[in-house]
Amino acid sequence: MTKQWNEAYLRVASGCPPVTVADVAANVAAIAELYDTAVADACALLVCPELSLTGYALGDLVLHAGLRDAACAGLLQLAQRTASSQTALVVGLPLAIAGCIYNVSAWVAGGRIVGIVPKQHLPSYGEFYEKRWYHRWTQHNTTVHIGTQDVPFGTQLLFDIGGVPVGIEICEDLWVNTAPSHALVDNGALIIVNPSASPELVSKAAYRRDLVRMQSAKLVAGYVYAGCDWTESTMDVVMSGHHIIASQGSILAERPPFTTNQRVISADFDIEHLLMDRSRDTNRAHCITYTHLSAGAPPVLEAPRPVVVAHPFLPTTEHAQQRHERLMHIIDIQAHGLAQRLRASRAPFVHLGVSGGLDSTLAFLVAIRTAAILGLPVAGLLRCYTMPADASSERTQANAVALARAFAVPCTVIAIGGLVSAELRALGHDGVTQDITYENVQARLRTSILFNSANRFGGLVLGTGDLSEIALGWCTFNGDHMSHYHVNAGVPKTLVKHLVTHMAAGYDTQIQFILADIVATPISPELTSTHVGDVSQKTEDIIGPYELHDFFLYHLVRWGDAPAKILALACRAFADAYDAATIEHWLIVFVRRFTGSQFKRSVMPDGPKIGSVALSPRGDWRMPSDLLSTAVWQWSEAHK
Repeated sequence: MTKQWNEAYLRVASGCPPVTVADVAANVAAIAELYDTAVADACALLVCPELSLTGYALGDLVLHAGLRDAACAGLLQLAQRTASSQTALVVGLPLAIAGCIYNVSAWVAGGRIVGIVPKQHLPSYGEFYEKRWYHRWTQHNTTVHIGTQDVPFGTQLLFDIGGVPVGIEICEDLWVNTAPSHALVDNGALIIVNPSASPELVSKAAYRRDLVRMQSAKLVAGYVYAGCDWTESTMDVVMSGHHIIASQGSILAERPPFTTNQRVISADFDIEHLLMDRSRDTNRAHCITYTHLSAGAPPVLEAPRPVVVAHPFLPTTEHAQQRHERLMHIIDIQAHGLAQRLRASRAPFVHLGVSGGLDSTLAFLVAIRTAAILGLPVAGLLRCYTMPADASSERTQANAVALARAFAVPCTVIAIGGLVSAELRALGHDGVTQDITYENVQARLRTSILFNSANRFGGLVLGTGDLSEIALGWCTFNGDHMSHYHVNAGVPKTLVKHLVTHMAAGYDTQIQFILADIVATPISPELTSTHVGDVSQKTEDIIGPYELHDFFLYHLVRWGDAPAKILALACRAFADAYDAATIEHWLIVFVRRFTGSQFKRSVMPDGPKIGSVALSPRGDWRMPSDLLSTAVWQWSEAHK
C-alpha cells in the first residue's frame, strides 16, 4: 500500500539536560523533563549526551560501584517512563561487565531497555583520559543483566524504529578515521545518533558543525549530535551544549554553543529522500551481520515540519560574498563548457539569436565570459542576430539590439515576416490564424537562419532554452529545441533570472539599465500577439508560474517525490502566494507536460550540467517517451 506523504518523515530530537555531576537522581529528573517535551512534540526519539545519567566529568568517581548501580537504577526508571508513549530515549551511563567498566549509551523504549552500545574509541590525549577508567569492547554482541531484564549489548546493534534502522556511535567514534557509523550504514542504518561530550575551544564549533554535516553527506544519512551542557564544565574543561541535527549534507536544526534555553531541538528526517539517494549509489557496501532490534513504532506525524525551500535552485546563503561566488561559479561552468566545445570543434564564431528575453541574455553573458577565458575579443567571437516577426515587441527588440551594441558585438537584424508568410502560404495556411503552425513556423525559421549562418561563416549555434523549458517541453521541436551547444540546459528559469540580475551589478550604468529592463519584461516566446508593439503572449499565463514548476521539477527529479507529497510541500512553501487549488492545477499541468515531453529531451543537444537536477538523456534522465502521465505518476481521476 502506498504511504501517505506524511508517513515519509521521522521526527528526531536531541536534548541538553543540565547535569549535576554524580547526582543521578537530579539528572534523571532533568532528562525526564526533556523527554516529556519530546513526547509532546511527537518525536520518535530523544538523544541525550554522553554519560548524561552521571555526568562526563566524573574522574575516579566512576570507579565506585554505588554510583554505577545508581546509574543503572536511574536507567530502569527512565525506561519505565517510556512505557506509556511511543518516543524512544538514548541516554549515557558507565556500566560494569565482569569487572570492566564501559562508557555506554542505552536505548530505552516501550518500558524496557532495548539495547546498549559501548563506546569504541577512547580518547586519552590532551584533556581526555578515558583509558584510565574505561575498557574497549572487542567481542561479539552479548547479553547483560540489568534489574530483571536481559539486554542485548555490543557494538553491532541497530535499533529499528518504525522500520527505520538507527545506529549509535559515541563522541570520539565520529572523530576517528574509521568511524563506526560507516559499518552501521553498511548494515542498513539510515540515521546515526551521537551522544557526545566535546569540550569547547576557539573555532571548534565550526569544525564540529562541518564534521557532522559532512558525515551525514558522506554516509547519506541523518545524523543527530548531542553535546554536554555547560553545567558539566569543570577545572580546565568547558562544555558548551552544542547540538546539531543534519541530513545528507544539510543542517536541519542546531543549538549553538552556550545556549541557555531551547533544551530540546528537533527535525523531521525525510526517510524517502534518504532511501532515494542510497538507491542511486550502487557501489555502496551492504552487510547483514549486525543485529537489528525492534525499538518501537514512532508517533504518527499529522503535520510534519520538514525544511521546505520555495526556490530550491537559488543560493540560500545570507553572505553576499558566498552568494556571489556561487553564482559566478555557475557562469564559469557554462562558459568553460562552451570554451572547450569551441576549442575542440575549432569553431571561429558563436552564432546567437538574441530576443531581448532572459534566456538569450544569459547565453549572451556566458559568451562574453567565454571570450575572456579564451583570450579573444568579444566582437571576434560572438555574432548576434535578432529576427523580428509580427508578434515581436518594440521593447524586446530594442533591448536585444542595445545589449549587443553596449558590448560592441555585431548584431544583424533579419526581419522574418516575409519568410513566415511565404511558408504559411506554401502550406495552405491563411497566415492570419495564430495556431500552433503559425507559432512554430517562426521558431523553426529563426533556428534555420542561425544554422545556415553558421554554415556560411563557420561557427556554432548557441542554444538558449533553459532547464525549466526542457522539463515542460516549452520549445519547438527542431526549432529553438535545437542548437550546436545548449549552454543554458542545466539552468532553471528561476535561476536564469537570478543570474542575469546578479551579473548586471558588475557592469556600467548603461548595461545595468538594459539588463534590468530585460529582467522586468514579461517572459514570452513572442509568437502570437493581440496588441501591436506590446508583449501580449505571456508564458506564465499559459503554462503557469515558473517558480512553481521549478519547485515541482526539483522534488520530482532530485527526490522522486510522489505528486501528493509535492503538492503538500508546495502548499507549505507557497502558502503566502498561491492557494492549494491553484498549486494543484499547475502541478497537474507540470506532470502531464513533463511526461509528454520526453521525446524532445531524448534528442536534445549537449549542454553543461550545472547542479544535481539535470535532464540530459545521456547522463541524468532516462525515461521512455511513450508513457501516460496517469500511468507513471498514478494521479487519480479525481485530480484531472
